[in-house]
Amino acid sequence: MTFNETGLKPEILKAITEMGYENPTPIQEQTIPHLISSTQDLVALAQTGTGKTAAFGLPVLHNISMQIKEVQSLILCPTRELCLQISRDLEKYSAYLPGLKTISVYGGADITKQIRELKAGGQIVVGTPGRVHDLIRRKVLNVSAIRWMILDEADEMLTMGFKEELDAILATTPAEKQTLLFSATMPLGISEIKSKYLNNALELSVGKRNAGAENVEHHYYVVHAKDKYATLKRIADNYPDCYAIVFCRTRMETREVAEQFMADGYNADALHGDLSQAQRDQVMARFRSKQLQMLVATDVAARGLDVNELSHVINYSMPDDPEVYIHRSGRTGRAGKSGISVTIVHMKETGRLKQIEKLSRKKFERKMVPGGNEICEKQLFHLIDRVKSVEINEAQIGNYLPQILEKFEGMSNSDIVKHFVSLEFNQLLDYYKNARDLNIKAEVPRDSFSRNDRGCDRMSFTKLFINAGKKQNLNASGLIGLINEYSNRRNIEIGKIDIQRKFSFFEVDSNYEKDLIKALNNAVIEGHVINIGRVQSTEGQQPREGGSFRREGGYGGGFSGGRRESRREPAFSDRGDRPRRRRN
Repeated sequence: MTFNETGLKPEILKAITEMGYENPTPIQEQTIPHLISSTQDLVALAQTGTGKTAAFGLPVLHNISMQIKEVQSLILCPTRELCLQISRDLEKYSAYLPGLKTISVYGGADITKQIRELKAGGQIVVGTPGRVHDLIRRKVLNVSAIRWMILDEADEMLTMGFKEELDAILATTPAEKQTLLFSATMPLGISEIKSKYLNNALELSVGKRNAGAENVEHHYYVVHAKDKYATLKRIADNYPDCYAIVFCRTRMETREVAEQFMADGYNADALHGDLSQAQRDQVMARFRSKQLQMLVATDVAARGLDVNELSHVINYSMPDDPEVYIHRSGRTGRAGKSGISVTIVHMKETGRLKQIEKLSRKKFERKMVPGGNEICEKQLFHLIDRVKSVEINEAQIGNYLPQILEKFEGMSNSDIVKHFVSLEFNQLLDYYKNARDLNIKAEVPRDSFSRNDRGCDRMSFTKLFINAGKKQNLNASGLIGLINEYSNRRNIEIGKIDIQRKFSFFEVDSNYEKDLIKALNNAVIEGHVINIGRVQSTEGQQPREGGSFRREGGYGGGFSGGRRESRREPAFSDRGDRPRRRRN
């Protein structure tokens, strides 16, 4: 099928032809003809980078009325970057649709400017849930007459903690509208939104549910925890042309890895939540233009970063949620290209690979961390290939050639080559001289590390309680980040995590139990007082909501007020641009 066969307006076809669009991607081929002619709700499951913006944007532009200046379509997405990207794409698609206006609204930007644009009128609003909800509450954004409600990367919006905003926004929209939900994975929360807000929805799927991209290889290296950074450097050296995102778990880890990486001479920078928007934009612009070769980032900071040519995704820290791995690995292998997803694991994490393999339906291949000789050989021939392919400026070099040849008089061609290679290569050869083997010698039987398939070995665990749960937007990754930061450690083994509505349970290496309780108990985070202690109840017993149980350290009930006492990383789910409560 070609775009000419989809039934789109000539004006739209002209615009996308100038953009180089020829044949629809699989998701576009399935959605565009259907949405042009039908008002049926839609759930589309597709990986990132498959052309979802055109899949919903082109049919909306085909059917929208340019004469009506009120908002006819509301598009929600998780991040500022994705919001701007969608808006730019829609503006390009509608280049020959006079009178069509798209308005972007997102946090971290001047709200008064966005209010002025909304008051001036436009047919399409693209926004992040926090800012859209705020503008609706201010009665500036009226969505009571929209015809299309679009949720792009819906699973990511739920992961970022926007469930309340999504519910509030959807409740203000008319019952008679077409709702389009696009998601890379299909967790329980997406199913709940579908059953609550969509009617008789058509389900489309490109690829398998919760499956990784087909053209991505999945590699892993097993090393001791202390050797993770050295392994990262060897991976970077072994792939001289790699263009990669390196994912870390926390902002602190991101800063540490990036700073050390740059200090060691690698072309890298960091992307995390402590950067200002201007700093963030500058880093992302450098990375998109390939001035940076490697970007070290947290999952939240990297959301909405649209780069189609990544050769590698490197998991410096394994994600706590297997679905997060699918999102990470889906950033490479786009647009028909191949890619490699690399995971660095230490021995106690190998069991978690089994969970990810099962969910993504991909087999992970264990690779050996390359040794010094292997890396030097790879770098040497990369240098030779660069020398052979370099473009020669005959006009300028010719002027100096006689003097150059005179300088090399008496040297053989072989000697000249040796001198040039040594000039570029001696430092690397010295660095990897007698480099030790970082590999753990024997293949670790992953099942032997399974502790009820939780990826932990058979160490002694203590079950702890914390007075925070889903109501406070705490999730598994936020809890682990909290533990990492307040303990000032990143090697504490964590077992089963059970997030309830107002409280949570988790298992922790018993060796760190007392230190963790001491560090976290009574800490004030985002205005809430943390209470934590050891559960004394029998195995498997859990309290009812509002109930009680025996616990060391005193049960302090829910959260109390107060100010955040430090500039530590937020313990709870990073929420993108979501404004804090009661902040206008």
